[in-house]
Amino acid sequence: MTVTRTRLLRSTPFRLALTFAFLFMLAFVLAGAIVYQMMSADLAEQLDDTISETYAVIAATYADKDLRELVETVENHSARSPGKEQLFSLTDAAGNRIAGNFTAAGLPDGFSMFGAEMPGLPPDTEYRAYSGPVGANTLTIAFSLSETEELETIMLMSFGWATLIITGLAVAGGALLASRVQRRLDGIAATMVDVSHGRLDTRIPLTGKDDDIDIVSSQINAALDRLSALVEGMKQVSADIAHDLKTPLNRLQMILESAADKAARRQDVSDDLADARAEGHQINETFDALLRIAQIEAGARKARFTDVALGEVLGTIAEIYTEVAEDDGKVLSAAELDKTTDRIHGDRELLTQMFANLVENALRHCPPGTSIQLSVTRQGDRVLASVADNGPGIPADEREKVFQRLYRLDHSRSTPGSGLGLSLVRAIAELHGATIALEDRRPGLAVVVSFPLVMD
Repeated sequence: MTVTRTRLLRSTPFRLALTFAFLFMLAFVLAGAIVYQMMSADLAEQLDDTISETYAVIAATYADKDLRELVETVENHSARSPGKEQLFSLTDAAGNRIAGNFTAAGLPDGFSMFGAEMPGLPPDTEYRAYSGPVGANTLTIAFSLSETEELETIMLMSFGWATLIITGLAVAGGALLASRVQRRLDGIAATMVDVSHGRLDTRIPLTGKDDDIDIVSSQINAALDRLSALVEGMKQVSADIAHDLKTPLNRLQMILESAADKAARRQDVSDDLADARAEGHQINETFDALLRIAQIEAGARKARFTDVALGEVLGTIAEIYTEVAEDDGKVLSAAELDKTTDRIHGDRELLTQMFANLVENALRHCPPGTSIQLSVTRQGDRVLASVADNGPGIPADEREKVFQRLYRLDHSRSTPGSGLGLSLVRAIAELHGATIALEDRRPGLAVVVSFPLVMD
């Protein structure tokens, strides 16, 4: 329990909650001080207005120079305040009291303050007074500040209790919210620990609230999915490399052993050396393709990106492979590629290699008489490049697998190839932010690569 409390006190969410609570309380106290000052000023103003009105009413009774009526009015007001919350004094020019419940001695004309030092007044009481001449006499009206002070005390007590309650609620609420956030952060930390221990299938649990922690958690989960796929892919590639290279390496060994035997018998070994060179060349091509895919997936070629017109790239591919297709008994055509001016941001050399791989793949796997079409179209803010044919196509359950490294539809490996062509195509497409779709043409297959358009 102590450890949990210590971790909570040290946690960033709790400290942020305390900081927010402190700022909130500071704002509340400042606002309360302003309200208190405004209320005190308003009460003082109202008290002055009441004193002024009372003074005016009493002084008006002397309008006919009738001192007797003025005296009666002062005495009547004095009788209504036996506790001396309100004081009234009418003095002559010599300062002698004529009427009232106290003697105003030495008070200046206008508003003034005095305490209970005058004889006959309640102890510890402050008064607000107004003095002014009425004929040859001086009339003083004074009201006690006890009621005003009581209101101010009530207001201060209310602010004090409100501050304590709000502070407690803020700290408790902050601790509750911080503990919830901390639990979610602990879940992220626990997931990272599991991943560091090799459990790559572990994922951060989501609450479904789509808040900022859920968004970050989703991004981390997506990164973990990618990491898991890459690790799994590396394992698969390692296994595939061992499987796919075992046969050519065994063949190479057998060819070299045969050449050695023939050389010992002084026979011609030129054919064996030619076969060995071909096998070595195929092995080197496989490793070169794997290295290119790794470099592309690492994004090392993005520095060479420029604005590229896909129509020009596919036009170049059409010029190169048209005669190759004719020699192989197939037809390669391009649909008005010279009129397509939409541009994408990419590496022209890699794009050329990608579409060359797609065309070579179609030429290799389609029978004579097959028609292959190259096209580029615009769809909204995307540019779609297509390599389509009317050949045998790819079975639906194999279409995603063909992008795996070293995967081949010919499971017997009796036809030439390394199974890396489409893997290289996908790596180049992902480097360019493009997506690949394999569409069934019935008959045939269309490989559609969708690139983001460069907007003017």
